[in-house]
Amino acid sequence: MKVLVIDVGNTSTGIALWRDGQISKPTHLNGGIIGTPQECAAAVRRAAGLTRPGKAKIDGAILGSVVPKVNQLWHWLVEGELGLPLTEVRHDLKLGVTIDYPEPEKLGADRLADACGGVARYGAPLIVADFGTALTFDCITPDQRYLGGVIAPGLPLMVDYLEQRTAQLPRVDLGGRCPPMGRSSQQAMRIGAEVGYRGMVREIAAFLRDSMRCPEAKLVATGGYAGWALKNSGMEYTLDPTLTLFGLGQIFRNQQ
Repeated sequence: MKVLVIDVGNTSTGIALWRDGQISKPTHLNGGIIGTPQECAAAVRRAAGLTRPGKAKIDGAILGSVVPKVNQLWHWLVEGELGLPLTEVRHDLKLGVTIDYPEPEKLGADRLADACGGVARYGAPLIVADFGTALTFDCITPDQRYLGGVIAPGLPLMVDYLEQRTAQLPRVDLGGRCPPMGRSSQQAMRIGAEVGYRGMVREIAAFLRDSMRCPEAKLVATGGYAGWALKNSGMEYTLDPTLTLFGLGQIFRNQQ
């Protein structure tokens, strides 16, 4: 089975081909369909194996979006470029996990995809940490029930907010080596972001394992900042950059 998978986030959009459980031709575009519509169309065609609009030789397409206002645009784009309908992730689809959550309709599509993909790849119990614009933690019990989790500010929000809400602090880039001491505002902010964030992740993961009564719950990290945030953390975790895209493909397969 071959499925076009589209993961629309607040900062960037991921597009790839899911083929029998493998992710290929991944592309990440900042700004998404509003900021880069031509590039999005080209990425859709490339993932589907087309050089121009036409009937794609794939089994379907699925959208996981946390930006509802652009969903209809994606329907038009996929149907126009590939001649295929677009499935949207919802809580009432066959997900491979039981949703044990008071208001499941309010769960983000990315969190549902992470839960589905995480259980399919790693089993349960499981905690998935997704490092995007927001940092989300999602918890799945040994009997594969999705319970909920934690939402915290993502790394971009932390550094952007300090710049925007203070008179003298600059914006800090999150690449490179962390200094041993803050000898400038930039260095001090960098330590606060990297070391402070690492501590927050460690504490939240421990809190959730205690709450689940599952000290053996595996921690899987995904999202653009996962590797940077967790390096040298001393924590046991599995880094899976394509987990959300993989989960979208699994959800589509589960409906067949």
